[in-house]
Amino acid sequence: MAVVDARGPEPGRSPEGGSAQDEEQDPSGRAELPRGVLAAATGDPGMPLPGAPAVEPPLADLGSGRGPSWLDDWIGANVDRVRAWRRHLHANPELSRGEHKTTTFLVDELTRLGLSPQVLPGGTGLICDIEGDDSEPGPTVALRADIDALPLAESSGLPYASTVDGAAHACGHDAHTAIMLGTALALAQAPRLPGRVRMIFQPAEEVMPGGALDVLAAGGLDGVDRIFGLHCDPRLPVGQVGTRVGAITSAADLLEVRLSSPGGHTSRPHLTADLVHALGTLITDLPTLLSRRVDPRTGTVLTWGAVHSGEAPNAIPQNGVLTGTLRTADRDTWATMERLTDELVGSLLAPLGVGYDLHHLRGVPPVVNEATSTDLLSTAVVRAAGEDALTGTAQSSGGEDFGWYLEHVPGSFARLGVHSGDGPVQDLHQPAFWLDERALVVGIRTMVHAAGLSLRR
Repeated sequence: MAVVDARGPEPGRSPEGGSAQDEEQDPSGRAELPRGVLAAATGDPGMPLPGAPAVEPPLADLGSGRGPSWLDDWIGANVDRVRAWRRHLHANPELSRGEHKTTTFLVDELTRLGLSPQVLPGGTGLICDIEGDDSEPGPTVALRADIDALPLAESSGLPYASTVDGAAHACGHDAHTAIMLGTALALAQAPRLPGRVRMIFQPAEEVMPGGALDVLAAGGLDGVDRIFGLHCDPRLPVGQVGTRVGAITSAADLLEVRLSSPGGHTSRPHLTADLVHALGTLITDLPTLLSRRVDPRTGTVLTWGAVHSGEAPNAIPQNGVLTGTLRTADRDTWATMERLTDELVGSLLAPLGVGYDLHHLRGVPPVVNEATSTDLLSTAVVRAAGEDALTGTAQSSGGEDFGWYLEHVPGSFARLGVHSGDGPVQDLHQPAFWLDERALVVGIRTMVHAAGLSLRR
C-alpha cells in the first residue's frame, strides 16, 4: 500500500508550508476544538437548531441498551465527544483535495489511542487499520467516510456554522467523518475482534471522478474482503436506515460543449454561423434525442446546468459554452454514453456551421450493492436500533464514488436518516442543510455491528 508519513509537517507548519493552524494548540501539538464547539457538544443551553427547542437537550442514544455492553459503555462515555467532533468539522470545512487540517485532526485523534493512520500520497485522506486478535486471523472489512466539503456559502444560522468563506458541509460529510471516527475508536477498544477493520477516510468525493480512485491507487482495498459505507438522507427520519440490494445510485458524467463561430451582426445570420441558435438546439434537442436512443427503463437523463455566450443583443457571439450532467441508472448503458453523445452532438451541429469541442468527463459508476453484504448491513441496522429502524430505499439519480470500490470488492452502501421531523426538509447541497445529530450514534452502532457481523461470517 502506497502511503506517506502520517505525522505530517513539523509542529506549527501547515501541510503546504504555511502558517500554523488557527486553532490554539495544547502541549501535545493536538489542535483543540474551537471555543464554543466543545461546550455546545455537552448540551450547553442557547444552541437552538432550526425547528428545534431553544434549549438543546443532551444527545440521545436511540439504540441505548441494545448492546453489546462494551459498545453501550463506550457510547455513554463518548457521545458528547462525537458531537463535538462533528461540530468542529462542520465549522472548519475544506474543499476536495484540500482537506489538510481535517486529515491532521483525524490523525491526531487516531494516534492518541495508539492507532497508526497512514495519510494518502496526495496529502489528504488516510487509511487506518484496526488489528484484531492475532491468535484468530480473520477477514478484513473496510468502512469508508468521505471528508470533503462543498464550494458554497452556508446559510443555516447554526452557532457552529462554517467559518470558511465559500465552503460548507452541506452534504453531511462532517457527520460521516465523525461517525467513522467514533466507530474506529469504539472498535479499537472492543474486547475481541476476529479480523481486521480498515477505516478509510476518503478525500474528494465531491469532484469527478472522485477520491475513491486515489484510495484504490494507494492500495487501500488490498486484502479487503468487504466494504461498507453510509450517507445522510434528509428524506428519512432520524433513527431509520435505508438499505437496498442492487443499484442505489446512478452513474454521473459531466458534459462541456464549447462552440465557435465567425460571429457577426444579428441582422445577417445567414452570412455567419448563428452560435446562440446552435446552443439552443443542443439545449432542447440533445436530451430529446437521448430519450429516443436509450431504453427509458435505464433512467438516463441529461440536464443542463449552465450556458454562457455573448454580451450585446445585436451581435452574434464568436464563442459559447454549455455544461451539464448526464446520468444513468444502468451500468451497461453508462459504458455507451460517451460514444452516443459524441454522435448526437455532431449530427445536431453539422447543419449549423459552428465549430465545436465536446469534453465528456467520465464520472462515477452506479453504486451496486451486493446481496450478501446488504443482508449483513440490514442485520446490523436491526441490531443497532431495532426492527423499526430498517427501511427500504429507492435508487437515486445522484452520483457517489463509492461505486468504484464495489467494482473491486463486494459491499453495501446505506442511507442514514437525519430528519428530526420538525420543520421542512433541507435537502443535500442546500446552503441551509442541517441534520439531527442523534443520527451520529445510530451510524456508529450500525457500522460497529456491520464490521462485527462481517468478521464473524
